[in-house]
Amino acid sequence: MTFTVEHQHVVVVGGGRSGLSAAALLASRGANVTLSDSASTLDGADRLRDLGVHVELGPHRPELLAAADLIVLSPGVPPTQPAVAAARRAGVPVMGEIELASRWINGRIVAITGTKGKSTTTTLTARMLQAAGMPAVAGGNLGMALSGQVAESRADTVHVVEVSSFQLETTETFHPWVAVLVNLSADHLDRHASFDEYAAAKARIFANQRPEDWAIVNADDAASVALAAGTRARRFDFALDAPIADGIAIDGQHIVRRDAGVSTRLMPLSAVHLPGRHLLADVLAATAAACVVGAPAAAIERAVEEFRGLEHALEQAGEVGGVRFINDSKATNIASARRALESFERGIVAIMGGRYKGGDFADLGDIAAARVDAIVTIGEASDRIAAALGQTVPVHHAASMREAVQRAFTLARPGGVVLLAPACSSFDMFTDYAARGRAFKDEVRALAREGRGME
Repeated sequence: MTFTVEHQHVVVVGGGRSGLSAAALLASRGANVTLSDSASTLDGADRLRDLGVHVELGPHRPELLAAADLIVLSPGVPPTQPAVAAARRAGVPVMGEIELASRWINGRIVAITGTKGKSTTTTLTARMLQAAGMPAVAGGNLGMALSGQVAESRADTVHVVEVSSFQLETTETFHPWVAVLVNLSADHLDRHASFDEYAAAKARIFANQRPEDWAIVNADDAASVALAAGTRARRFDFALDAPIADGIAIDGQHIVRRDAGVSTRLMPLSAVHLPGRHLLADVLAATAAACVVGAPAAAIERAVEEFRGLEHALEQAGEVGGVRFINDSKATNIASARRALESFERGIVAIMGGRYKGGDFADLGDIAAARVDAIVTIGEASDRIAAALGQTVPVHHAASMREAVQRAFTLARPGGVVLLAPACSSFDMFTDYAARGRAFKDEVRALAREGRGME
C-alpha cells in the first residue's frame, strides 16, 4: 500500500537540517505541515513558510502534537521528549525523518552506521560508485538529508546514507539493500539509557533486510559481529586482521577481495593516503560496499587514490615551530579518541574535553602512558578527565580553545603533535563538532601569525 500524507496534519519536531528537509518534503506531498522548534529563531523558516508550512518557535506545545495525525522527529529530538512521548501514548504515530524519506525513495539504499568512521566510509563509498559511473549520492546524517533526495530519486539511484543511532531508533520499515556496520563501542550514553539500548538502535539497520540483501560487518570487532549475528542478509565482511573467507582484507601490501577464501588483489596499500589504522579500516568498509554494489576494482582504486580524508577527521591543521597540529574534532567519544591517539607513535599533546557522553576516560590510560606527553582539557568534562588520567600524564586546564592551543604548543616538543581528540560532544562550548574544529584551526593560524611561523 502506498504511503500517503495528503491532507493529513503532520507536525515535524525539530528544525535542524533533517527537520527542515522533512517539512519541505511533506508539504510537497500534500500534507498540512507544522514545524515546531524550541529555538526562538530558525534559519530557513521563511523558506518553509513560502512552501505553506506553519512554523512554531518556542517550547513544543503538547496540544499541538496531540492533535497531529503524524509526528516526524528530527534526529536531535529524542522520542522520550515529554510532549512527543505524551502524544505517542495518546496514539499519535511517531517516526523519524530517515524512516519517512525511505518510504518514498525509488532507488536503493546503502546504509552505513557505526560508532566511528561513518562519515569517511559514506563519503568514500559514494565516490567509488560515482567513479564507476553510477548515479550515487551521499547523505543522511552527513550532507543532504535523505528527505532532500526523494525528488531526484530514480530506480537506478544508489543512496549512500550515513545513519546514526538517533535516526535508526525511530525506524520501522527502513530497508537498506546494503547495510554496513563499521564498528561498535559505547557512545551517546547521555541520550541512550545504556549501551544495550544504544546497540539495539544500531541493530535496526539489519532489521528489515532480506536474504537477497547484503550485510557488511567489521570482522575485527567482536561487538559488531555479535550485533549482526541474526541478520538474514548475505554477509560480505571486512577486516584488517581477522581471517575472513568472503569480504575485503589485507594481504601483504595489498587490499584484496576474498570469495570463498580465494583472494583477488584490488589495490596496493600505497593507494591509501589516510593516517591511522581506523581510517584504513574505513577504506576496507567502503571497498566492501562498493564491491557488492558492483563497482569495478579500477574505479574503487581511483576513488581511494584521490581521497584525502574529511575535514575534522585527523585533518592536518598546520605545522608551527616544528609541531604538527591535527584536528580530529569528530572524535566525540572515548573509543574515537583512542583511535586518534593510536595514529601517532609518541610525543602527543592531546586537547580533550567538552560535554561528557558516557564511558570511562580511564580506558585511555594505557595509550596515554605510552604516547601522550600531556593533556590540555576544555569544557565541562575537564574534571572527569583529570581525575581519570591525571595520575598517568600531566593534565592542564584551559578556559577556551585559544588558551588550549597556546598551552598545548608550549607543552609540545619539536617534532611532536598537538592533537584535538575531544572524546566528548561539543555542545557545552560550540554549536557542533565542526564549529569546534574550525575554532581549533583558527587558533593554529593565529599562533602562526603571532610570529611562530606556520610551515
